[in-house]
Amino acid sequence: MTERQPLDEFDLKILSELQKDGRIRNNELADRVGLSEPPCRRRVRSLRERGYVSAIKATLDEKLLGYEVISYVLIQLQSQAQATLQAFERSIAAIPLVQQSWRISGDADYLLKCVARNVEGMHQQLLQFSAMPEVRNIRTFPVLGVAKDAPLPIFPNPAASDPGQ
Repeated sequence: MTERQPLDEFDLKILSELQKDGRIRNNELADRVGLSEPPCRRRVRSLRERGYVSAIKATLDEKLLGYEVISYVLIQLQSQAQATLQAFERSIAAIPLVQQSWRISGDADYLLKCVARNVEGMHQQLLQFSAMPEVRNIRTFPVLGVAKDAPLPIFPNPAASDPGQ
């Protein structure tokens, strides 16, 4: 495995700016971070190739697109056997209204972010989950509002943790 090239202050500034606006033009990005355009373009390309920038995408407003209910769903499976995990992951991958899925530890095995057109749609999702043979328990948390949605903090040394901040 190759060793990761360390990030310098320009790389960190670029990452911070890209989080704020992934569509920023290279000339404006270069101005904001204090570089000329060609080295800025090379650095962005390098950050993408090295995996620091995994995707640049738009964040859509669920409610404006007709999804009135956003919920987080905790799923506990019948077992943690690899075959059970894989079967469950295949099942939820086929459900377009499951927006994100995280495998977690603790009382549940998965945390899902789901959208639905209305409460009845959320109910139908829950029935769909409960019909899966791998599922033991379901807990649902409908979202009332977003209290915080912040970008990832960019510290000078990403390998060092800063738990107090």
